[in-house]
Amino acid sequence: MPHLIVLTWEQLDSLVASLAASVGRDYDLVLAISRGGLVPAGMLAYRLDLREILVAGVEFYRTDGGTHAEPRFLQFPPPSLLEGQRVLVVDEVWETGETMAAVLARVRAAGGQPTSAVLHFKPGQSRVAGRPDHAAAEVEDWVRYPYKAGA
Repeated sequence: MPHLIVLTWEQLDSLVASLAASVGRDYDLVLAISRGGLVPAGMLAYRLDLREILVAGVEFYRTDGGTHAEPRFLQFPPPSLLEGQRVLVVDEVWETGETMAAVLARVRAAGGQPTSAVLHFKPGQSRVAGRPDHAAAEVEDWVRYPYKAGA
């Protein structure tokens, strides 16, 4: 059974620093997957000196803990903002990988060149082919991020 890892803000900052060193600076913009990817994407954008941050509103996990049959897009940038762009797609965790895979496919369909980056990769939980282009750490445990306190 997975344990619970409770991250502090300092640990989060350290993970983001590690991710920033891994991904480099060769991007035109950041695409944050909401909600969990918003804070890491903002922190990463500061470290990479990227000022353009777009948001993909995607819902896969339901509040009861289950998932929808597939990720549901609540909002997504218009293709004109992604076409020809090097897009760093950021989320906090790649668990099943289905949300990230759906977002990457949509960026590609819009003519963008996506690269995935997550704080945590759970290889034993992934249900899609491949793995993130960049992950700060691999875990199998549950992770509670400091910005999700009270959730």
